[in-house]
Amino acid sequence: MTTTRAESESSSTMSHDVAMKLAEVEIGRLIDVIDQLRPNCWSLPTDCEGWDVKALLSHQLGTMEGNASLREFVRQYLVSTKKSKRSGRPLVDEMTASQIFDRARLSPDELTNRLRSKAQASVRGRRRLPALLRSIPISPGAPFEGTWKLGYLVDTIMNRDFWMHRVDLTRATGIEMILTPEHDGVIVDNVVSEWARAHGQPYKLVLEGVAGGTFAQGQSCEEIKLDAVEFCRVLSGRGHGSGLLSQKIPF
Repeated sequence: MTTTRAESESSSTMSHDVAMKLAEVEIGRLIDVIDQLRPNCWSLPTDCEGWDVKALLSHQLGTMEGNASLREFVRQYLVSTKKSKRSGRPLVDEMTASQIFDRARLSPDELTNRLRSKAQASVRGRRRLPALLRSIPISPGAPFEGTWKLGYLVDTIMNRDFWMHRVDLTRATGIEMILTPEHDGVIVDNVVSEWARAHGQPYKLVLEGVAGGTFAQGQSCEEIKLDAVEFCRVLSGRGHGSGLLSQKIPF
């Protein structure tokens, strides 16, 4: 996909309906990767520091189970909030650590079966979250400042999280990363828009690959050119970037 556009508020936001359509496709693609895992894959290291494939998928299962059940989501959030206050560690770190610890005894087969069984239920749970609840402000905690709307977490951040962890899995295991402009291109476009709004500087960005495009804001300036997936890895902290690429956004 090759598109040229100026950054705008409309391109940086996403409707709940669009987000849930992306979520359904993304969860299906994640399961497709999981179905291709070989026995030796589960202990392979990933780009997430300290996580092997099994730990990463335990986190994903914890997220799915929280998505499928509001009660489970609230439980995870409250437990992690208490742990974060005691330890001083970021809330997100405590939540992911708890998700992994709680599922550590699951065998790869058990983990795979639970991931399959919760995949679509997790999307349904996110889809049916009413607008009133999506408008509730939440505090993500360090390293993020201020507050988010719950809808931003459910619609935007969770899609990015599942997508980026699919990147992590395919890089760790050598399984092909399926990319299409209609799905991955939309996710990348949204990432570019938030990144542009965060740094607020003129830019010209050329992202290569199926999920990429050409993006610009303001007067002509030095062109930034790299692969679309690598661009997202850099902004998530998985790769190194200088200049405007040092501006991180949440994933």
